[in-house]
Amino acid sequence: MGWSQERLEQVAQTRLNGAKLIVVANREPYIHRYKNGQIEWIRPAGGLTTALDPVMRACGGTWVAHGSGDADKATADANSRLRVPPDDPSYTLRRVWLTPEQEEGYYYGFANSTLWPLCHQVYCKPTFDPSHWEVYKQVNQLFAQAVLEEAEGGPALIFVQDYHFALLPRMLKQVRPDLVIAQFWHIPWPSSEIFRVCPWASELLEGMLGNDLMSFHIQNHCNNFLETVDRTLECRINRENFSVERNSQVTRVRPHPISVDPNLAKEYLGDDWEARAQELRKQWNLENRPLIVGVDRVDYTKGIPERLNAVERFLENHPEWIGQFHFLQLGAPSRTNLPAYRDLTLEVQNIANRVNERFGTEDWKPIIFLNEHHGPEDIFLLYRMSAGCVVSSLHDGMNLVAKEFVTAREDEQGVLVLSEFTGAARELTEANLVNPFDIEQMASGLHACLTMPPEEQRRRMRKMRTQVNDNNIFRWAGKLLSEVGKMVEPSPEDDSDIVLEEEPEEEIKAMLEQHNSIYLFRSGRF
Repeated sequence: MGWSQERLEQVAQTRLNGAKLIVVANREPYIHRYKNGQIEWIRPAGGLTTALDPVMRACGGTWVAHGSGDADKATADANSRLRVPPDDPSYTLRRVWLTPEQEEGYYYGFANSTLWPLCHQVYCKPTFDPSHWEVYKQVNQLFAQAVLEEAEGGPALIFVQDYHFALLPRMLKQVRPDLVIAQFWHIPWPSSEIFRVCPWASELLEGMLGNDLMSFHIQNHCNNFLETVDRTLECRINRENFSVERNSQVTRVRPHPISVDPNLAKEYLGDDWEARAQELRKQWNLENRPLIVGVDRVDYTKGIPERLNAVERFLENHPEWIGQFHFLQLGAPSRTNLPAYRDLTLEVQNIANRVNERFGTEDWKPIIFLNEHHGPEDIFLLYRMSAGCVVSSLHDGMNLVAKEFVTAREDEQGVLVLSEFTGAARELTEANLVNPFDIEQMASGLHACLTMPPEEQRRRMRKMRTQVNDNNIFRWAGKLLSEVGKMVEPSPEDDSDIVLEEEPEEEIKAMLEQHNSIYLFRSGRF
């Protein structure tokens, strides 16, 4: 039985046994802002909100998030709540208000200048500012207060998202030990040697061990986390069921690779996609040349300079393609008040200008860099009309662009050039896997986008589409909810039709054997 929105609804109804579902994330799924004196709502860019919104539509409950839009307060009630989606309400959004100083210290400071570079192995030195740490603790406490208010009156399952809230689980458990808490860490978890350089490593781990379930994309990140805990805190590691026991609190550690909703591609493309594609070609002066696309936030983990340098090397190696294609890079502005991100934007623009000046002509540019936000309607259109998509992340927990591109290719054409340092590479093995630091290999990937025979494209894309369709966002959420649902008092009217195909422990052991994962027991421990 495949996973669908309907099946996920069944899981939520039976496995949670009436417990309220509360998702906690920094980013809200819908933002309200003023435009020309009127209030409009938008869906923010980002894999987390894109992935979780269909889950919340299916399950209901409450999403607690930072209210970041300039019209957010005007659209929320006196308790900072509103029903969403705005055009078809199915769950509640609870907004938490932060001062500019809190946002600066917690989000731009500790979360994205300390934890983000610490966890991504891309050679960007993290900062360790005590003032940022103090604000991070303060904001985690603010969110804890909001979650506790939403959980009043009965049992609740709290589903915490990402590295912004490492301290939150323990804060919640201290007040409400009865809460069932799970956390999904969307970014990689580094080796213990790397993470332990953080002056507050013990406090962060202590907070995360307030979870009943701690989940990552892949088994290797689980292994790294367990080893970090083992080397940092006094605790008991149970190798048989992948768990940590500390102060009578047991935390299970599990891999659950996140995915996308395959049905969104059809929704965003619509029946008129070909006409809209021609309009985009005119708008960006693309004519009818083959198109290779990159879709990212401008972030130093995404390997954008590396892929643009690879375009230059490709043209050096294959001058016959001069004037015959375009590389279109959508680069949504991101964290622009951090110097590293401003510098990166300038670097990307300079590389694009250099390559265009070297190889371009009066009516053709090899690289088109659009440093602006684009909605999913345009993004999925580019996926569908392109010859290939390049995902060259230097280090990525998963990367949902790769999976979105696959869902958009109902024609079973198009080449996915995918970094081997993404979580997605472990699932999309039929992609053209590359080392993003290897410029020759990257250039060969670009060449494959333009020259791979249609039958070979079809064979690869068909397998990748099956993988993404079978392992979709509803399966991800369903397996997580089924796992933590075991910790909620079972319902007497359980439905055996929605039992998972495999027990998680058996699946983890099989995954370890399949990938020959190495968990070095340097000290004789698991």
